[in-house]
Amino acid sequence: MTSILQSLSRTVHYSLAIALILFLGLHFGGDGFAFDRNFFSWLFRYLHVLSGIMWIGLLWYFNFVQIPSMPNIPDEQKPAIGKVIAPKALFWFRWAALFTIVSGLIVAYLNGYVHQAMALGIGSGGGKNTAIGIGMWLGLIMAFNVWFIIWPNQKKALGMIEVTPEEKAKSAKTAMLTSRINTLLSLPMLLSMVMAQNLY
Repeated sequence: MTSILQSLSRTVHYSLAIALILFLGLHFGGDGFAFDRNFFSWLFRYLHVLSGIMWIGLLWYFNFVQIPSMPNIPDEQKPAIGKVIAPKALFWFRWAALFTIVSGLIVAYLNGYVHQAMALGIGSGGGKNTAIGIGMWLGLIMAFNVWFIIWPNQKKALGMIEVTPEEKAKSAKTAMLTSRINTLLSLPMLLSMVMAQNLY
C-alpha cells in the first residue's frame, strides 16, 4: 500500500480503477446502462465536477494559502514558489478552468438547456434555467479572467517573460486582484449551480 501512495501516478491510477469498478458495479447491479445521451450526460457531469474541484480548489489555494503566506516566506526561499510550485499550480489551474467550461457546456447541450441557460431563462420560464445560467455566465467570466488576465500577468510576474521590475510588480498586482475577483465570484457561481440542481 505504501508503494502505491508514495507515487502520485500510481495513486491516481488506482483511484481511477476503483471508480471504474464502482461505476460498473452500480450500473450492472441496477438496470444496466446504454451508451446513450443519459450516459454521456452523466459522464461529462462527472468530468465537469472533477475539473471544477481542481480549478476552484487551486483558486482557493492561491487566495487562502499562497498569496497570504508570501510575505512570511524568507526571500531566499521565494524562488522555490515562483520557479517551481506556482508554474505547476498555474498549469493545472488554467487547464482545469478550460475543461470545466467545456464539459459544463457539453452537459448543458446534452440535457437540452444550453440556449435557455445562456439566455438566463428569459422566455423559458426562469427558475432552473436562470439559476444555472447565472452560474454558467459567472464561470465563463472567471475562465476568461484565468486565460486572458491572470495567466498573461503571472508569466510576467514569475519571470517567464522578461519585463522591467516595475512591470513585473504591476503584473503581479493585476494577477492577484483578478484572482480575488474570481474568488469573489466563486461562491455565487457555486451557489447558482447547486440551486439549479437541487431546488428546481
